[in-house]
Amino acid sequence: MTSAAARTALELTSALPVPDLENFYRDLHRHPELSLREHRTAEKLAGRLRAAGFETAEGVGGTGVAGVLRSGDGPTVLLRADMDALPVREETGLPYASATDGVMHACGHDLHVTWLAGAAGALAAGRDTWNGTLLVVGQPAEETGQGARRMVEDGLYERFGRPDVLLGQHAAPGPTGLYPHAPGLIMSASTDVDIVVHGRGGHGSRPEATVDPVVTAAHLVVRLQTVVSRELAASEAAVLTVGRIEAGTRHNIIPTEARIALNLRTRSEEVRTRMLAAIRRIARGECLAADCPGEPTVTVGNTFPVTVNDAGTDATVAAVHGEVFGAGTVFDPGPAMGSEDFPQLALGGSIPYSYWFVTTTPADVWEQAPGETLPEKFAAVPSNHSPRFAPDLSTVVPGVRTLVSGALAFLSVA
Repeated sequence: MTSAAARTALELTSALPVPDLENFYRDLHRHPELSLREHRTAEKLAGRLRAAGFETAEGVGGTGVAGVLRSGDGPTVLLRADMDALPVREETGLPYASATDGVMHACGHDLHVTWLAGAAGALAAGRDTWNGTLLVVGQPAEETGQGARRMVEDGLYERFGRPDVLLGQHAAPGPTGLYPHAPGLIMSASTDVDIVVHGRGGHGSRPEATVDPVVTAAHLVVRLQTVVSRELAASEAAVLTVGRIEAGTRHNIIPTEARIALNLRTRSEEVRTRMLAAIRRIARGECLAADCPGEPTVTVGNTFPVTVNDAGTDATVAAVHGEVFGAGTVFDPGPAMGSEDFPQLALGGSIPYSYWFVTTTPADVWEQAPGETLPEKFAAVPSNHSPRFAPDLSTVVPGVRTLVSGALAFLSVA
């Protein structure tokens, strides 16, 4: 027998304004904005929330949007979407491709905002079917790990009330129609690290009179790959990526410094601490071997916590999603190595939450991808942060339904 939450969700989303939502998505995709610059996106979302009857505020935590809708006594449910784009030059060839050179919605946040706007509108239109409070959040700066924390520090909950449960979702590669859930760890922690190697510059014709930081940095990049392969047990999942290396200004000038940017993905604080210690040790050792004039500068930058679903909360959402979308659509993919700042909204884990994925790869792209198995195809299709990442517009309605049904699973359905 279908639950009241599932039945009501299907009723409230049976006549969604699909062309309008698709046009809203295209507009957001065409006008991407980087972290903490999401002014236009925030304005567009806030306008829709106000039109739906939400008490709405902009500028929360910088460029964040919050909207609250009360419908009698009951729990408070927070629905969240992140709004920022990435410094990626789009290569999708879409007719609604980014009009901002070098900036793209390569992670699906434009789709997240569209889903949130659609869900807010549907729940507002059907507010006579539920009791409680709906808190809708358009969050800035997820990509830099700042947005959720900034909104909380700016008094999000003091101004709009502390929620009883948090719900969030993310577009992901995979054949459309799947809604992966994990009743525990679902996303890893992320840590950015910057290293500056200090050398002694000079003319390229006289390397003996210099200490070349480029050569030292090159050795350092290679040696850092042993942190995961030789210092962690095979059972301890972790990733170390060198995302950027910069040095020099001209062909024949040996520079005075080289800069390396790293990113770590870990699933425990113990492994993260060990990796940071290894990075510092290896950096010092390589610089000592090269006779650098000073020790390297190692700076820890943006960090994201692990995302760990409350098992009971996620089971509730997964169950209603299974009812709404059918058997076989919900499954446990295990934890991903991606990261999120969504848990910052949970105040150190004191508010339970459920976070899940919605697969969005267009059918023709998935079918044409090389490979026979799901993992093979998954590795071949454009992923988040790819310049060719282009979610299927057919996922607009399902993404709205996931939020509506998830919210109704906790609101008191009349």
